[in-house]
Amino acid sequence: MSDEPVFGAGLWNFATYVDRYAVDGYGDPRSTIEQIELAAEVGDISYVDLNYPFTGGLTTADVKAALERTGLKAIGVTPDIYLREHQMGAFTNPDPAKRESARVIMQGAADAVRELGARYVKIWPGQDGFDYPFQVDYKELSRLAVEGMRDLARANPDLKFVIEYKPREPRTHMFWSSAAKTVLGIQAMGVDNVGVLLDFGHALFGGESPAEAAQLLIDHGLLWGMDVNDNYRGWDDDMVVGTVHMTEALEFFHTLRVNGWEGVWQLDQFPFREDVVDNARTSIRFLKALHRALDRLDEEALAEAQRRQDPLAAQRVVQDALLGCMA
Repeated sequence: MSDEPVFGAGLWNFATYVDRYAVDGYGDPRSTIEQIELAAEVGDISYVDLNYPFTGGLTTADVKAALERTGLKAIGVTPDIYLREHQMGAFTNPDPAKRESARVIMQGAADAVRELGARYVKIWPGQDGFDYPFQVDYKELSRLAVEGMRDLARANPDLKFVIEYKPREPRTHMFWSSAAKTVLGIQAMGVDNVGVLLDFGHALFGGESPAEAAQLLIDHGLLWGMDVNDNYRGWDDDMVVGTVHMTEALEFFHTLRVNGWEGVWQLDQFPFREDVVDNARTSIRFLKALHRALDRLDEEALAEAQRRQDPLAAQRVVQDALLGCMA
């Protein structure tokens, strides 16, 4: 039996939410400190990814003290560069003043990473992109996105940055939309401190095979983090892991294992209506079962089936491992 994985979660797993229907929200807002305390209640979470700026004027020292009190560590800090002020983009905003204000927020997140001892700044520029044909000059959009990320990385050579790609939502077309496009963009930057955080649900949503996307990123030395969740492929539902794509989840983690990838198994879920602690515990229960399934998997039989590209033999091997792993 291999060592059990280390688990983490984006702190937003423990927040409350608003959408275009429940504009009054699905619950009373929670502070960063309250979210940290709920994450600690889960019991199996060791790391959290924190949104920046923190809520209610909290300082990084306040957050660091809460993490130390609860026994949690920061894996990353995610700057909020996708809210109302930057609805037309962060790196790619047509207004230079808005691009600068986004840079200030991201630099603040970078400073927080240093103070908290986190592993990376996670960049999710959700508003960078476009909505309509002819809305943007694609060459200029690419220049702004790539050069902006490059300049941020060069300004902080002691830190790692990860880009979390996604095909769409909130824009109909987001700039960092796929694993392949993100690899090309990072190569064009010419820096060595920018990698990728692969969100399992974003890969599904974008029509990718998450396992294949992971292999591509590993082959280029760029898979530096991951988030796991699930969806029906039509929207970024951020559901409990394994509720829809159980076999693809196993394939994803198998790809990580055979490549010797070691990192935190990080939850990225939005339990609008569910209990947030129970939601995380349910996902981790399944992830532990997946880990047992990987130990049970007959690697020799799978390799032989893959050598022949025999889908039925491969499925039998996978089913034997997967269907008995919940015991």
